[in-house]
Amino acid sequence: MRTPTPTTRRQLIALVAAAALTPAAALAAAAPPAPALTAEDQALVDKAVAYLQGLTEAKGRFTQTDARGAVTTGELFLKRPGKARFAYDPPAGLLVVSDGGRVIVSDSRLNTFTAYPLGATPLSLFLAKTIRLDKGVQVTRVSRAADGFSITARDGKRETAGQITLTFRDTPMSLIAWTVTDAQGHTTSLRISGLQAASGLDPALFVLRDPRPKPATQG
Repeated sequence: MRTPTPTTRRQLIALVAAAALTPAAALAAAAPPAPALTAEDQALVDKAVAYLQGLTEAKGRFTQTDARGAVTTGELFLKRPGKARFAYDPPAGLLVVSDGGRVIVSDSRLNTFTAYPLGATPLSLFLAKTIRLDKGVQVTRVSRAADGFSITARDGKRETAGQITLTFRDTPMSLIAWTVTDAQGHTTSLRISGLQAASGLDPALFVLRDPRPKPATQG
């Protein structure tokens, strides 16, 4: 496993910050109209929505690969609506927390602490209170595999660049991966292992305060 450089470390947060905003006109020019879904495609979309809607609390492990091939691992916790925690294993020094309104990225090695609106990140797709893949989200592709399927979606309003692909296993039905592609075509993939339902997750998991000392005030 490679230790990320400062550049690749910034790319690691593409998981949640790949929503680098671009002008709507530029995105509209880059994104062709999505093809109409077949009945079979729509059935798989409905199946994915039902599964995600029922995934109220869960935990598991993840392996993330960024656009340059740097690999990091960690533990994830989900609590819908709105909350998630991605605790990266050492030496990454990264902690990503969605508290219901913001996605916060804390990097102890770079001494940074950055917050993004949850609605401007791919996480909002499946952390919403009511998951909708037919309103505000445009499904551009449904792909089948021997043991599951994947769904690719983008911002239906074309205000946020990039797209996200969610991959599911059929038996048992489970979310096993997602891939975020940003406006420049860079991809960050995250594979999930051992995702299982949980209950009573500690609310403190989804609270993240800036650990950096506050500057002294002049008085």
